[in-house]
Amino acid sequence: MPQWLQAGLWGLVAGGALVAGAGVAWLVRVPARLIAAIMAFGAGVLISALSFDLVDEAERSGGLGAAATGFLAGAVLYVAANAWLARHGARHRKRSGHQQVDEGQTQGSGAAIAIGALLDGVPESVVLGLSLLNGGGVGVAVLAAVFISNVPEGLSSASGMKNAGRDARYVFGVWGGIALASGIAASVGNLTLRTASPAAIAIITAVAAGAILAMIADTMIPEAFERAHVLTGLITTIGFLTAFTIERLGH
Repeated sequence: MPQWLQAGLWGLVAGGALVAGAGVAWLVRVPARLIAAIMAFGAGVLISALSFDLVDEAERSGGLGAAATGFLAGAVLYVAANAWLARHGARHRKRSGHQQVDEGQTQGSGAAIAIGALLDGVPESVVLGLSLLNGGGVGVAVLAAVFISNVPEGLSSASGMKNAGRDARYVFGVWGGIALASGIAASVGNLTLRTASPAAIAIITAVAAGAILAMIADTMIPEAFERAHVLTGLITTIGFLTAFTIERLGH
């Protein structure tokens, strides 16, 4: 199987976790505190992955300067895009309660939420595609981290969409589209960057890591803390330790 196709399939698998989470939220009434706890766990998993698999690898292959520049650039780009989307109704796109607005409150909010979900998912997918370039197969730790964190993201956001009056066609259209886009992003990343220099790949990896960390702080941690409160730190730590263990066992 061509490597770019493998990358696309792994991206689709990781993105499919969003659909699975949304399906659970749509069919089952999940307690808000449980959603928050799962979100905190997912945040810890992602923080571990970007620390040990993304930023560390970027620094090793491209140097500290390239890694730091890319990391900061990714955070700045994400925050700028997220601020623009927030003004158009997507500020609370991952919240499970009644924070999300409907189309009647903010015109265009449905499109903004969909674009925001795409913004959250693409950096992770590009990294999955890049992880295959060394010829050793997909990065198991990164794949596990993205998959594990995508379930609570889909669950929380879909619950909020349902509370805001969005219908099933919109909810599953958004997450199905994001899963497909995740596969495409992983394939494109693998195809277009296979001849790139180690420094270029390091910068792009660091950009993705910076965007992911900004996303965690802006959208995942607030949802987790609102309901889990003092347990948020402990649950996030457990998520971090879980991903770290997976990464070390993978070696």
